[in-house]
Amino acid sequence: MGSESSRNNDKDGVSRIPAFYKMSVRDRVRAVHERGLLTEEDYRSLTTGEHVLKVGTADKMIENVIGIMGLPVGLALNFLINGRDFVIPLVVEEPSIVAALSSAAKTARLGGGFKARATDPILIGQVQIVDVDDAQQARETLLEHRDDILNLANSLHPKMVARGGGAKDLEVHIHGGGDIPVMVVLHLLVDTRDAMGANLVNTMCEGVASFVENLTEGKVFLRILSNLTDRALAYAEVTIPVANLEGKGHSGEQVRDGIILANDFALADPYRAATHNKGIMNGVDAVAIATGNDWRAIEAAAHAYAARDGQYRALTRWSCNDVGDLVGNIEIPMKVGTVGGPLESNPTVALNHRLLGVESATELASIMASVGLAQNFSALRALVTDGIQQGHMTLHARSVATAAGASPEIFETVVEQLIESGEIKVWRAQQIIGDLESPVAIVGQQAAEDSPRQVAHGKIILLGEHAVVYGRHAVAAPIPLAVEARVVDARDGVQLMIPRWGIEQRIRPLDENPQGFDRTLDLILETLTLSGRSMRIEVFPKVPRAMGLGGSAAVAVAIIRAIDAHFELKLTDEDVNALAFECEKVAHGTPSGIDNTVATYGRFMLYRPGDSAEMTPVTPARPLPMVIGMTGKESLTAKTVAKVRTAWKRSQSRYERFFDEIDDLTLHAVEAVKAGDLEELGDLMNLCQGILNGLQVSSAMLEELIQIARSNGAVGAKLTGGGGGGSMIALCPDGTERVRLALEDAGYQAMEVELG
Repeated sequence: MGSESSRNNDKDGVSRIPAFYKMSVRDRVRAVHERGLLTEEDYRSLTTGEHVLKVGTADKMIENVIGIMGLPVGLALNFLINGRDFVIPLVVEEPSIVAALSSAAKTARLGGGFKARATDPILIGQVQIVDVDDAQQARETLLEHRDDILNLANSLHPKMVARGGGAKDLEVHIHGGGDIPVMVVLHLLVDTRDAMGANLVNTMCEGVASFVENLTEGKVFLRILSNLTDRALAYAEVTIPVANLEGKGHSGEQVRDGIILANDFALADPYRAATHNKGIMNGVDAVAIATGNDWRAIEAAAHAYAARDGQYRALTRWSCNDVGDLVGNIEIPMKVGTVGGPLESNPTVALNHRLLGVESATELASIMASVGLAQNFSALRALVTDGIQQGHMTLHARSVATAAGASPEIFETVVEQLIESGEIKVWRAQQIIGDLESPVAIVGQQAAEDSPRQVAHGKIILLGEHAVVYGRHAVAAPIPLAVEARVVDARDGVQLMIPRWGIEQRIRPLDENPQGFDRTLDLILETLTLSGRSMRIEVFPKVPRAMGLGGSAAVAVAIIRAIDAHFELKLTDEDVNALAFECEKVAHGTPSGIDNTVATYGRFMLYRPGDSAEMTPVTPARPLPMVIGMTGKESLTAKTVAKVRTAWKRSQSRYERFFDEIDDLTLHAVEAVKAGDLEELGDLMNLCQGILNGLQVSSAMLEELIQIARSNGAVGAKLTGGGGGGSMIALCPDGTERVRLALEDAGYQAMEVELG
């Protein structure tokens, strides 16, 4: 497989890029570049779009060109193969394949990753000889002249021989009889090294044809390569400890035994095997296309090999070893290339080869076998746990919404309503789009809902972040972004669906030590004495996730209110707020309580925490025109709060002074809001940002956003929320559009809001 790559320079390996799927495209390219996987030229090419195939180049590749069809290029992460990290480029349009591969590879690396190898890259050329008087004698004559035939074939490609390749051996087969005329077929076994080799082998077959005719006194008819490349095999193996298989309410043993049983089904039944192997090829084909290899030939070889004993069977084997671990194996024909004109003419293919960093065709074959095994594991695991469809619902709905032509402004709403309707079809999506584009239809639709949605508010903090955790004031306002939720009856456990955030999961009970949303929901259900009740909780957030805009608190409040409405619990706002605060503790560790308070009450307020929190309404003298700019990087409030607390413990008196300064700025800001003095408010925001930056809770991206806003007319700009990522706010008395456009031109998401 080659030596350890010098690119493996961090403790987790370059293929581990946490939260990669949550990043913007721009940030993903930057992250891959920072890990040394892209050259400066490739980085520039990807960011400018120069890597895309041009029409002029395409016109030289095939006939009758009229345009170019694009497919997404994604990256499968986490792959550890023979001790080396790989980030694997995939070209594929089917949702979930990239995510499934990355997840499978992450599980596999916990047990040491994949072990893989490939045989020499032998391609078979066939020379068909007919009209032979004595087939057996012709066979013996050809075998006697083996060296002469091989030398003649190799004389046609001396450079390939110099690289260690060329014609290595030959075989002679006799076919026919009965209704089929007897024929002799010569097989040239050619090592094509790192080239795909089709043209090379065809040339050799043509070159030896006359000599073969003279030897056999027959007539050579067809002379062409075979795509059944069973002399170029790739093997991969993975061992997964049973403890790493548990999840989604299933024990590791249940998942292991289910995967083995499902594989046994595919070994016994060709109808199941066809779908089983199609799943394997989902991954293999995506790598083949990304690397410019002939995926049609690879498909043909794989399926022919699956039927080599007369019955079509699975290409993988899953079993249990002596200590109870799950062991998977794949054996698959894999004749691929890493050099040659067809691979190098497409700039994206060339870039993908550089990103992958393989050293030979056999190494690429080994990687592709590992990808096929990983894809198979992911599919079988999904089938034997919650079923394949549950995890695909949101992704399928997004594809349908795209096919129906949903515009960016209504796209997420179309996805949500498709899932809600239960009919994820293009015609239904088109109907929803029509309704959303008609104001009259929207009103009618909302009125017709069987189960009304409950609402909670997102928020921004004008001033007071972090200091509020230490008993100081903060001033916050609800924003015109809400989270809606509803609860409907279900039969089998508790299901949480947040289509806009890609979350579809069954909630595990507390005794399984769940984390994240699972733990929050268990806390809510246990507090409300509803543990054990089945329900489906549907959440529809308009607030971006983890952007410092109060999303987690708003989700908790909306869910609590939806459960309250569905089960008629008659909770007060105080009850809702108190329970949401407990949820915030799960999410953030030591929250101030401001997020859940604004989410519950939806008021512009001055807030101070304590046993009896102060909530003083604030009435602005004039609206506050603001722009919210989002970094696209998650704001990990728990992490930044913990970072500040560590520093506070080291030097409490110093940090108490910082918090006092923020508190003083916050109280002056309230007076500025009440007086309508936006210039003063802007100055106070800028001063507060300076202190927050000194506390090291800002970031380079936030500072860039803030500088762009100030340079385009904002009188004040600062981070909002926990920092470290997330969002910033900019106060724009002279209009918000210029600031929003400047932020968007820089590649960030931005939105205009008016507070008060």
